[in-house]
Amino acid sequence: MRFWFKEMHQAHLVKETTVEDYEKKNRTKKVFDAIETACRELDLATPVWLEANINEFKRHGTVRFNQDNFVETIDFDFLELSVLE
Repeated sequence: MRFWFKEMHQAHLVKETTVEDYEKKNRTKKVFDAIETACRELDLATPVWLEANINEFKRHGTVRFNQDNFVETIDFDFLELSVLE
């Protein structure tokens, strides 16, 4: 699976990274591992999943993490995670 992470601020792409995971493990484990990897690369704290995020991700394969998902203050509008394949 490939995941695309985009850090957005005022409708502009600030930073991005792509994480690939082709190991044999379940989808949930791949998603959480990809988030950890991307946050390390983007120098961000790991966001907290809320019920709304889970539902959005299940329906669309995309989720946005905003200030409500981070313990620290963020200097962007949201971090978007999209599944590419």
